[in-house]
Amino acid sequence: MKADTFIEIDHVTFGYDTSRTILRDVSLKFPRGKVTAILGGSGCGKTTLLRLIGGVHAADSGRVVFDGEVVNTRDMDQLYRLRRRLGMLFQFGALFTDLTVFENVAFPMREHTTLPEAMIRDLVLMKLNAVGLRGAAGLRISEVSGGMARRIALARAIALDPELIMYDEPFAGLDLISMGVAAKLIRTLNDVTGATSLVVSHDVPECMAISDHVVLLATQGRIVAQGTPAELMDSKDPETRQFVRGEPDGPVKFHYPAPEIGLDFGITQ
Repeated sequence: MKADTFIEIDHVTFGYDTSRTILRDVSLKFPRGKVTAILGGSGCGKTTLLRLIGGVHAADSGRVVFDGEVVNTRDMDQLYRLRRRLGMLFQFGALFTDLTVFENVAFPMREHTTLPEAMIRDLVLMKLNAVGLRGAAGLRISEVSGGMARRIALARAIALDPELIMYDEPFAGLDLISMGVAAKLIRTLNDVTGATSLVVSHDVPECMAISDHVVLLATQGRIVAQGTPAELMDSKDPETRQFVRGEPDGPVKFHYPAPEIGLDFGITQ
């Protein structure tokens, strides 16, 4: 019987250099087969979590556990095998602008499998159909809108039928209609494929509408709250309430700390 937890972050500390710690002693468990939203302000470590799970970076201390297996960034055979099981939707799509829509989605199939071209063709058209863009297969990336580009990137992310799909700011820069389409696709794909989905975002309404579980992070990966969307929306905790309701005043201040007027600011005249 498979464990309920698919990804575990176990007392992880990480910084890009010795002067700045991004995550400090963070522990989280992401449930199998569910959509988990990871919310929080800029710089709190949301995207860094995805990079650690994907083995892009190694934790300074602690463990990242992928379906019961500790991720070892020095074991390239393991990384290749684990990455074959995940799909990643990058914040700005990261599409190949010199390739067609079809070729973009076909790329991971050609890179990671030995499938014949006829099967790749059928699979690519199937993935594009799932995101409503089968008719756009022959277009260049320069010929599609921002919302379409995000859906093409999603089709590429699910090209290999991943067990884990990670979304980095999937709603950024989209109009309201495209945002609604993207949110519905994330929920539908998770339900149809049985995948585990992690959604990093600032967009509270969309995430609350499609998620089973929500984690709210603050600076250095401090866990402010976690639970169901309803639990976070009903929370009486001031910091949680401020974030999910978008209130300007609360524990998170608008002004950066500054000395009193008249004191030395350390500014050279």
